[in-house]
Amino acid sequence: MLGDWQEMVTDEALTEAVGAGVLGRARPYARRSVLGLQLAEDGRRATALVQGGDAVPYRTTVVRTGADGGRAGWVGACTCPVGDDCKHAVAVLLSLRPRLSPPGGRRTAVPGWEQQLEELVSAAADLGSTSTVPIGLQFEMADADRGRASIGSPGVRQRLVRLRPVVPGARRRWVRSGISWRQLQYDSVRAGWDPAHLAALRALHATHSAARNQYYSYAPVDVYLHEFGPGLWRLLAEAVGDGVQLMTADRQPRPVVLAAEAAALAVDLRRRGEATELSAVLRVDGRPVAPAALSFLGMPPHGVTVDGPPAEDGPGLVLARLDSPAPPALAGLVARGGAITIPAGDVDRFRRDWFPGLRQAVPVISADGSVELPDVVPPRLAVEVRYPGDATAEVTWLLRYGPERSFPPGAATAPGDGRDPAAEQSLVEALPGPVRALPELWTPAGALAGTAELSGMEALEFTTEVLPALRADPDVEVAVLGTPPDYRQSTAAPQISFTARDTGESDWFDLEVSVTVEGQSVPFETLYKALAAGRTRLLLVSGTYFSLQRPEFEQLRLLIEEARALQDVPGEGTRVSRYQASLFEQLMALGVVDEQSERWTREVRGLLDLEHAEPPPAPAGLTAQLRPYQLEGYGWLSFLWEHGLGGVLADDMGLGKTLQTLALLVRAHEAGDLDEAPVLVVAPTSVVSTWAREAARFAPGLRVAVVAETERKAGTALHARVAGAHVVVTSYALFRIDEDAWTELPWRGLVLDEAQFVKNHRARTYQCARRLRAPVKVALTGTPLENSVMDLWALLSIVAPGLFPDPQRFTEQYRIPIERDGDGEKLAQLRRRIRPLVRRRTKEMVAAELPPKQEQVLEVVLNPRHEKLYQTHLQRERSKVLGLVEDMSKNRMTIFRSLTLLRQLSLDPALIDPAYADVRSSKADAFLEHLREVVAEGHRVLVFSQFTRFLRGIRDRLTAEGIGWVYLDGRTRDRDAVVQEFRTGTAPVFLISLKAGGFGLTLTEADYVFVLDPWWNPASEAQAVDRAHRIGQDKTVIVYRLVAVGTIEEKVMELKARKSALFSRVVEDGALGSGALTAEDVRGLLS
Repeated sequence: MLGDWQEMVTDEALTEAVGAGVLGRARPYARRSVLGLQLAEDGRRATALVQGGDAVPYRTTVVRTGADGGRAGWVGACTCPVGDDCKHAVAVLLSLRPRLSPPGGRRTAVPGWEQQLEELVSAAADLGSTSTVPIGLQFEMADADRGRASIGSPGVRQRLVRLRPVVPGARRRWVRSGISWRQLQYDSVRAGWDPAHLAALRALHATHSAARNQYYSYAPVDVYLHEFGPGLWRLLAEAVGDGVQLMTADRQPRPVVLAAEAAALAVDLRRRGEATELSAVLRVDGRPVAPAALSFLGMPPHGVTVDGPPAEDGPGLVLARLDSPAPPALAGLVARGGAITIPAGDVDRFRRDWFPGLRQAVPVISADGSVELPDVVPPRLAVEVRYPGDATAEVTWLLRYGPERSFPPGAATAPGDGRDPAAEQSLVEALPGPVRALPELWTPAGALAGTAELSGMEALEFTTEVLPALRADPDVEVAVLGTPPDYRQSTAAPQISFTARDTGESDWFDLEVSVTVEGQSVPFETLYKALAAGRTRLLLVSGTYFSLQRPEFEQLRLLIEEARALQDVPGEGTRVSRYQASLFEQLMALGVVDEQSERWTREVRGLLDLEHAEPPPAPAGLTAQLRPYQLEGYGWLSFLWEHGLGGVLADDMGLGKTLQTLALLVRAHEAGDLDEAPVLVVAPTSVVSTWAREAARFAPGLRVAVVAETERKAGTALHARVAGAHVVVTSYALFRIDEDAWTELPWRGLVLDEAQFVKNHRARTYQCARRLRAPVKVALTGTPLENSVMDLWALLSIVAPGLFPDPQRFTEQYRIPIERDGDGEKLAQLRRRIRPLVRRRTKEMVAAELPPKQEQVLEVVLNPRHEKLYQTHLQRERSKVLGLVEDMSKNRMTIFRSLTLLRQLSLDPALIDPAYADVRSSKADAFLEHLREVVAEGHRVLVFSQFTRFLRGIRDRLTAEGIGWVYLDGRTRDRDAVVQEFRTGTAPVFLISLKAGGFGLTLTEADYVFVLDPWWNPASEAQAVDRAHRIGQDKTVIVYRLVAVGTIEEKVMELKARKSALFSRVVEDGALGSGALTAEDVRGLLS
């Protein structure tokens, strides 16, 4: 049995089998991570749970081979990723050693009584162990096969739920391997499964079997009582309570009785001369039961039957439950009626080493009083602390059983070692809080480490916090060897200073941080790591320590953490970009700047002080009068230009971003900055001519070259076409197509107008702007953020590439916390970071003379035929879309087609099917009703729609009614001529598609705006409306939004209200809502 393992678990044998490396790695696991070691009855298989790196322990089994005359050896199997003969298997073998060679030099030959007690005590310990493998129940959805398709309603495909038992596997996942319903019925508790879980699933399976037999009529002929689990007793009691009679199968049936009390199982000790005899006894209703009449039920036994002799008035059979499962070895001892004799020479060792474990396993009595039951010495927790004089502390823990025996915590227990694992665990769990708070005293698995060598802050915390708490604990024996260091707390305020040095790279500075306390220097990396780890104090070499719980330290940690997260080259050092001026500003508030480079002073400090600087006078060559806010914006752009910095001019639509930029370009030209290379302006195709026209009007001294064709179509190289120009203007389309030609030329600057065109950082246009070499890049846009804060990142990564270098880090640092979590602190931090490089003014802030804008929603009730068509299609599209929204990325196009169909149907049924042409458009009728009144009063009107076919239908109805109109959509060729026709002509109505006319137009001649169909991107609508409400408007602008009642348009309006908050919160102020259309948004649109 056990002795057969002896030669296999020596260091030599294990080294030969697995190598010294595996053996070395196994030793720590054997000391503290082997749980619930179990040995099979035949001694050939050892099973245990081994706590590895995951929360769920690995199940490890080692089987001895060569028992039939072959060469002795072993094989190991484990649920860890290695699987075979791993370090966990070796740890199990090492844990067998105490059972093979017990402490105290006990002789190798194990007496028979000791072997019997070992089986009894170890089996009982295994039953009571908390280190068992949990069993889970997995529910798997499956379609019924053809043979079961008839279950349920006829013709309905049945969805079935399959139940499977599962156990924990590697990586904390439940797995089906190693367990099945069949194994649950036949494998005993030696498999390591949780007994309670095993009993519950066996009862569940039994219920299933009974139900299945009822339906399929092949119930077994015989049902045996021992096949039931512990649930048997509740079922029998209920049966009796319901009036079911229980009787024997004798010729003259006798009653079967359920015992009133649980059967009592105990071990009885009797003196036999100088020896001690140990026997097991069972009592039912207070009377001992003879072994011949006794049978145990279940494995492990959970009850007994007592078959009495035939008697006319006595019960034929008594059934009694056990309070807890009986160890099989103990049940066997009771059933056999035998006894274990402990020789006189071993009695003292039995009382010291075996009696404690026996008493834990089962009640122990001496019925005749011949044996005085010994007092069991409970364990005491002791700690020895040694101070060797080098500012370290060596801590050793022991569990003491009297003066002679002690064990390190976590050491594997063995039958006959006299230990009480439950009491030991209680002592450890009762340790005072400071002990728990010091991680170095504990193993990765959460057990108390037998030894720990502490230094630095760990030694300080142990000496000043843990040791006093242990001394005050009456349940812990404390011994201190040596003299603790003389720790002294400093209450002086720390001195923080910074040094900014050039790195030799244009955008980056090395930032050095120094901290001193009472004149003693604190290594910054040590300080930073202590702050990041949540330490509350830091120890200096002198023995002085100081508190880290100061607001300036927390602020320093957050700022350095942010800087390192955003720097271009990860590492221990700290680099800060010149664009991160606000971060510098916050750092300087914590301390003093000892040293700074000249460039740092010029660029970073200048950017911070810009708000208080006087703007330069407007250039002489500018033929326009700048308003005060425009002069301020021009001054800001001029500072960026002079220092080679970029930025985003994000003024509201209609505040003159083009004019402010032209003022900058004129100043640059007058300073000679454009003599060697021009500035490139990239704009939407529809706005290119506006730039040329505005430049000719306000900056006549600038030579402007407009590039309106690709190199291939023009037949002339790009460099020849732009030669001698101060400013080159082209479209985003041509910029993208001739990317190589543009990026090869030298440029003095880059201006991106309507810069939201480059918001997608994965698109080619963005890459072109990023690649283009220019010392200054400026983005102009009234909507720097439409859908996500990543729009803003894209712009800043072009104009200020050092501010947020990495999109993934920006996503983790800002986008997810702000958009998903609504993190107000991160939002405030982002706004601080972008403030020096983003200039934003709204009409309300700077254009008080601008007449007000009044907006109103006009609700349109669909006529009956229109309403009926809409509801019919709504039901169909809703059922289709709601099944697709769980995978938005895969089904996005299909979902948007359905949403677009419903939007079109809200406008005019004929848009989705010409067959509905006879159904009048309720939206068109309502619009014309309001338009007639507006036109009759002499007003001029802008009319916007997403759908050009609907606009063309409106155009036809205006013609029929004799109302003049001008029309513009994406296919209009001479856009400028059409715009001028409206501005200078008499037609009262300008029909414009939202995409073609949403930017680049100034139409202050109109004072009414109709938006015929709402869109969930509020920025697009705002841009369209601001074609009329901009500088130069002298009339109140009235905006009507037509919304069809009871349709998707109402949901779009609700969604738009939520989405519009994202822009205002990041760029201005307000509340938050993501701009991207989510699955939840789609459900809301169809609700």
